[in-house]
Amino acid sequence: MTTPIPVETIGGPHQHLSDAELAAFIERNLAPLPVDGKDVVLIVPDGTRSMPLPLVMEIVHSALIDRVAKLTAVIALGTHSYMEPHEIERMFGSGPGGLDALYPGLEIVNHEWADHDQIVSVGRLSADLISELSRGAMHEEVEVEINRRIVDSDYAIVIGPVFPHEVVGISGGNKYYIPGCATHEIIDLSHWVGALIGVEGIIGVPEVTPVRAIINAGAELIPTERLALCLVVESGTGELEAASFGTAEDAWAATAPIAAESHIVYTDTPYQRLLAMMPTRYDDIWTAAKGCYKAQPAMADGGEVIIYAPHVTEVCETHPEIYDVGYHCIEYFTRQWDRFKHVPKGVLAHSTHVRGAGTYDPETGVETNRLRVTLATGISREVCESVNLGYLDPATIDIEAWKADPDIMVVENAGEVLYRLRTN
Repeated sequence: MTTPIPVETIGGPHQHLSDAELAAFIERNLAPLPVDGKDVVLIVPDGTRSMPLPLVMEIVHSALIDRVAKLTAVIALGTHSYMEPHEIERMFGSGPGGLDALYPGLEIVNHEWADHDQIVSVGRLSADLISELSRGAMHEEVEVEINRRIVDSDYAIVIGPVFPHEVVGISGGNKYYIPGCATHEIIDLSHWVGALIGVEGIIGVPEVTPVRAIINAGAELIPTERLALCLVVESGTGELEAASFGTAEDAWAATAPIAAESHIVYTDTPYQRLLAMMPTRYDDIWTAAKGCYKAQPAMADGGEVIIYAPHVTEVCETHPEIYDVGYHCIEYFTRQWDRFKHVPKGVLAHSTHVRGAGTYDPETGVETNRLRVTLATGISREVCESVNLGYLDPATIDIEAWKADPDIMVVENAGEVLYRLRTN
């Protein structure tokens, strides 16, 4: 449920908003909302997304806390690991006295996707609708389950950044509901549709992609007023370039083209070798693989993407099935479907998103991949090889020497900026 409201946008590609501009913008957009005496939920990103959350939360909290009956912040984890208290405190900018002193009256919680009591069904999307929205990629009914706090609230306000994204095209908006505050069934289906289309055909597309259309349809089932404060954040600095407030659909639509212009780097020559240096906010390959997704469209056939993350010691804790199936192209699974149909589609989707384009011949058992993907992490050679990825000891990499090598592209703070081959 969403009541149309005027959408306002400030800033633009590569601009910088001052704290005062942001505060005035947020305050004038929240002021007319009829939230007095209401239950309001703020949906915020987890630690894998970069944004100046303490700055924004301080403004929003101040504007709402004396008006609403209840104010809750739900961390949109999707099915990522729950954030620990010290991680939450750091992300929200806790100081002396802790979060209670900084945001009195605000309850901050994880999206507890593994707790059935915290999840409620809001309806189903029919197989015919999924087929229509996915442009024929899938024909399967799906139940939409959402965090109970959101469903039970009067207003749900997304507060989060907008970046190129491998599954949906451009992140943000309703993506914070699905997959951010949803559960496996709709998450698995939407990610599998993205996998069937392929990373290079969907990442960075600022229009309503098939996956975005499915997410929007699922979000429409939520019986809550859905709004969004969508932000374009300069990667690596946390500076805000643009902000938009309105319905989740309108605010996203206003910022997606800005994010595409700000966060896509074009190259005239495809890269043969790219070193994606992953920040510590990505603590496993499930999340650090963003460095690979963002590089694939700019890579030459046969090129190598190296995920450099010495701090990462595991592939994934919450989705152990990935250790069993490994990383393969989409045909490896679709042409052996009886062998893999029991595996969660979200796991298979992640596998194919990392491995990228390729082919598989079931007659010969030969898989041919467009790219090589190598891990330079704290994960052993044995584990890397067991999941069908290359291994490189990170201690052998001389970063400065690699930067000086004209045949190697070194990307610092990788994972948010998309690299794409110029086509005209």
